[in-house]
Amino acid sequence: MIGQLLPPNWLPDVVSAYDRILSELFWFTVGFAVVYLVGRFAVVPTVSRVVRSRNRNNPTIETATRTYLRVLVISFATLTGVIAAGYGSVFSESAVIIAALTFVLGIAGQQVFGSLISGMFLVADPDFNVGDWIEWPGGEGTVEAVDFRVTRVRTRDNETVSVPNTELTSNALTRPYGRARYRVTEEVYVAYGEDTERALLELRQTAEAGDDVLDDPSPNTRVLDLGENAITIQAEFWIGDPMDADIVTVRSDFRRRVKRRFDEAGITLAPPSAQSLSGEIAVTDRADGSPRPDGA
Repeated sequence: MIGQLLPPNWLPDVVSAYDRILSELFWFTVGFAVVYLVGRFAVVPTVSRVVRSRNRNNPTIETATRTYLRVLVISFATLTGVIAAGYGSVFSESAVIIAALTFVLGIAGQQVFGSLISGMFLVADPDFNVGDWIEWPGGEGTVEAVDFRVTRVRTRDNETVSVPNTELTSNALTRPYGRARYRVTEEVYVAYGEDTERALLELRQTAEAGDDVLDDPSPNTRVLDLGENAITIQAEFWIGDPMDADIVTVRSDFRRRVKRRFDEAGITLAPPSAQSLSGEIAVTDRADGSPRPDGA
């Protein structure tokens, strides 16, 4: 019954209908695979080694070069696959396709191109390098890589944050700590009745006693503010790579040592919140104003 419904030689007709599609898919795959494999495993590693050998003190250029080369390889491989499949003439003959691609790139690609240009500016900035500890309005951490669209930053909690390149180029970046150390600043409030010089000495010695504190540069202390109820003094010390230390724990340990040392030295860290009053109080009788007898 089925054989009577199907026309003779139906199978070759069906196969021939897909011959062109299968052929185009095959040549697209071949063209894409050849270019991608050559670029991925030959061009990218070779260029990366050359860039690394000429920029040993700037790993940012190497990572950015590797990222951008991979994007170019994928783009070129796709174009090669399209041409190998026989669609190369479409781009030159069809004004509609060209107009559509222009419109899509103009609308949807604005943010992508903006991130790309921002990433190039970051790579070209000599003060912005992989391995630097940076701060920006949205957070802080160590720069791991500058990618096509985002910059990967590893926080001190060992989390990886992908920050858009445009955010880093449009906001102020702070890198006051250097590439090999991290500066920690802590404020302490001391009562006005205490010896400020003694408090500064005790605070500096407390900082020097920390196991993670670097000897060079040495810790220092200063008077930061003469407040309404207390004198604010500040300790400043450095530790090694912030990714090798728990900053929260370092700060907590320092504050505990300060409290213990100041208690032992008899230094009041901050004045009590209540106000002290001095003087005399006399109670008089409402009728004649004479003092009331004791016990009345």
